[in-house]
Amino acid sequence: MKEIEIGGGKIGLQHRPFIIAEMSGNHNQSLSRALEITEAAAKAGVQALKLQTYTADTLSLDLKTEAFMLRDENSPWKNQSLYDLYKLAHTPWEWHRPIMKRAKELGMICFGTPFDETAVDFLEKLNVPAYKIASFEITHLPLIRTVALTGKPIFFSTGMATKEEVEEAVVAVRASGGKNIILLKCTSAYPAKVDDANILTIPDMRKSFPDCEIGLSDHTLGLAAPLAAVAHGATVIEKHLTLRREDGGTDAAFSIEPEEMKSLVIETERSWRSLGGVHYGFSKAEESSLQERRSLYIAADMKAGDAFTKENLRCIRPSYGLPPKHYDALLGKKIRQDAKKGTPVSWELVDR
Repeated sequence: MKEIEIGGGKIGLQHRPFIIAEMSGNHNQSLSRALEITEAAAKAGVQALKLQTYTADTLSLDLKTEAFMLRDENSPWKNQSLYDLYKLAHTPWEWHRPIMKRAKELGMICFGTPFDETAVDFLEKLNVPAYKIASFEITHLPLIRTVALTGKPIFFSTGMATKEEVEEAVVAVRASGGKNIILLKCTSAYPAKVDDANILTIPDMRKSFPDCEIGLSDHTLGLAAPLAAVAHGATVIEKHLTLRREDGGTDAAFSIEPEEMKSLVIETERSWRSLGGVHYGFSKAEESSLQERRSLYIAADMKAGDAFTKENLRCIRPSYGLPPKHYDALLGKKIRQDAKKGTPVSWELVDR
C-alpha cells in the first residue's frame, strides 16, 4: 500500500489518521497565544500544526467599495472589508520561526499555506516539510506550479472545486515534478453544516485520483464528519484549533477547543482501528463466546433404541452438541446407547 512521509509522519490507509491542527487567525494577533495554541495542539496529540502565510497586501486591495466588502448574512465576517479581515487574521511572518521552533521541540510537524509566490520563498527559507493549498487558491495554477517545484508533499483543500478543477491542479503538480499529493474534501462554509459535508465524495475521490491520498478539511462543529470520513477512507483530518471559542477571533466560530481536539485524535484512531479487514466467522476475541450458541442436547434420560422426539431432543445452550440445523433430521432416529439428560448429541450417539 502506498504511503506519504512528511517529517517522519506517515500518511496512508495502513497508518492511523494524520491529524492537522490549523491555527489560522486564532492567535488573535498575540504571539504568546499562538505559542499557547501550539502547545495545546501537541498536548492533544496531533501530528501537525499548520499556519497560513500571507499578508493583507498579497491577498487584496485596501478598498471599501462594495466589491471588496463581505455581505454574506451567514458569514462570521459580515460587513468587514477583505483587506481588514486579512490584516486581522494573518499570522505575522516574523512569528513563523518561533512557532515552528516550538512545534518541533514538542515533536510536531509544522508547515504553511502560502497564498502567493513570495510566501513560498519565505517558507522555503524555513525549510517546511510540506505545503497546503487553500480551497480558494486551487485554481491559482501559477502558485501551484511554484509550490510543486519544491518537490515537497502538497495538501489541497478542494472546497468549491469541480472535479475538473481538482484534475487541473493535480496535473499542474505532476507537470512540475511534484509527486506526493493529498486531496482534502472540504466544504468552504464557516461554519459548515454537517448536512453539507458530503463525506461520500471521499471514496469517489480515492477512485478518481488513485495516485493521491485523500482526507478531510473540516469546518463543521463536532466530530461526526471526521469520524465518518475516516470510516470512508480518509487518512488525513484537518481541523481549526482555538483555545476557547468564547475568546472570539476570526475563526473561533468554526474551531474546536483543545479537549475536543484530543477527542478527535483519540476517536479517529479508534474509528480507523475498527475498520480492520473483510472477515467472516469468529475471531480470536470471539472464541470464548462460541459456547453461547445453541446446540442439540438430550432433554430427558434415554435408553438404547429410543427414538429422538420433541420431548427428549432440544436446541439449547451451550454449543457442545451438534448444530441446530440437524434437529429435524434427527427426529425419529434412534439412539445407540443409554444417555442421561444433559448429554450433548453427537453423531456417535445416533443409530444411522
